[in-house]
Amino acid sequence: MSLSDRLSLRGLASLWVVLAMVAGGAAVWLWMASDAAWRAHLDRAYVAGLALADGLDNGSPLPDGLALIQLDAAPGLPPGWRQTVLTLTGGGRPDLARGARLSLRIQSPDILYPAAGVESFGGGSQATGLASVTRLLARFCSDPRLFVQQDSGPWMRIDGAAVWGCDAAPPDRRLWAGALALGALALLLGWVAGISGAFTDFARALGDHRARNAALPVGGVAELRQTAQAVNAYVAQDRAALENRALVLSGVSHDLGTPATRLRLRCAMIGDADLRARLERDIDQMTVMIDGVLTYTRAEIGAEPFRDLSLTSLAEAVVADYQDVGLPVSLRAAAARPTRAGTLFSRQTSRPAARTTAEPHAMLMRGQPTALRRALSNLIDNALKYGREAVVMSDADADEVWITVTDRGSVLTGDDLARLTGAFQRGENAGAATGVGLGLAIVSTIAAQHGGRLEFHRRSEGVEARLILSRRWA
Repeated sequence: MSLSDRLSLRGLASLWVVLAMVAGGAAVWLWMASDAAWRAHLDRAYVAGLALADGLDNGSPLPDGLALIQLDAAPGLPPGWRQTVLTLTGGGRPDLARGARLSLRIQSPDILYPAAGVESFGGGSQATGLASVTRLLARFCSDPRLFVQQDSGPWMRIDGAAVWGCDAAPPDRRLWAGALALGALALLLGWVAGISGAFTDFARALGDHRARNAALPVGGVAELRQTAQAVNAYVAQDRAALENRALVLSGVSHDLGTPATRLRLRCAMIGDADLRARLERDIDQMTVMIDGVLTYTRAEIGAEPFRDLSLTSLAEAVVADYQDVGLPVSLRAAAARPTRAGTLFSRQTSRPAARTTAEPHAMLMRGQPTALRRALSNLIDNALKYGREAVVMSDADADEVWITVTDRGSVLTGDDLARLTGAFQRGENAGAATGVGLGLAIVSTIAAQHGGRLEFHRRSEGVEARLILSRRWA
């Protein structure tokens, strides 16, 4: 178990705030210490340049790390090297120069030093100009050679590697300071993204249609684990309540079977035919009501496993059952929808060939076969109850499949159709037809468990009920 799984969100936030402050403080200290060391290094080089100017003018001793080597001739430029040539004067302008001119040549194997870095170039004192040159040499890591000449005197090489060489420069830790700050920021943002992603995954899993039948993943910070455990416990209790309800109703239905059978036998011995018929009708209605409530509860549970099936084959089987008993139920094939499709090598100006969609038997999906048979049977029963016949048709596209059941002669309105999807609702023209008003409610529940919906459309010949299902819902 990782650290984020063992600590709470408050503890992790406190820990990361402290670590961020420590990393930020360390980065600032490294940056400031390195910057101060570099300032001191450049200041030492500047002071060494002032002392060098004084030694050239007055012959005073040179500071430690500097040495003068007199040359017999003007210095030559080695092949591939770069040279910066400067002339320092003692006045504000060359025509107002005071003292001897100081000619400088800076030779480097890899750097052409910028003349703009010499603060007194073209004016000011020679001492500050030479100090600016030595400070400029100390700023860059290289192995330069500095040559000076006073007026027309001999050229001299100044050996100052101990002052402005690479080995004399302090280590620059500012890059490490920036890397430390960026690394701490990246870790903090990564932790925030990880925590946010865990909550996002939990929300996605909670919104998944399978969350009611599967336990949510328990992980992450303590608060998220507690939330997942609480939701899992709630879902388990809700499912247990539904299962207990179905168990009780199943037990009641089974227990009432024996008294109902005795009542039917006793009704058969009643001489009054009218009274006997009314009693038998009441017994039938009671039995149908209990079976309907039990079916509705089982549909809410949705415990049947999903499997691959052919919707067209299922519709054919259900319609055949009704036709076997002589009921006016027929199956209509879906109309072929022509599409245009061309080949990869056909010209755009040519007319692509027409083709039809896949055969009806190719309407495959994942679903609960028993629940779908019950839903289709309820739609057909509803069409026969409120109309004179039922016409069944199935169709599909890439994402959904649907079954339509159209009746003949139904006078139901849009408000009636919307109301009938509720539990224990019946149409006004149901008459003496059996039922308790749970048929369409069961269909709507089964449709939702398959990622679909139940729709009604008014047609010229009657009412069309459309059961729309997702092809890959589970």
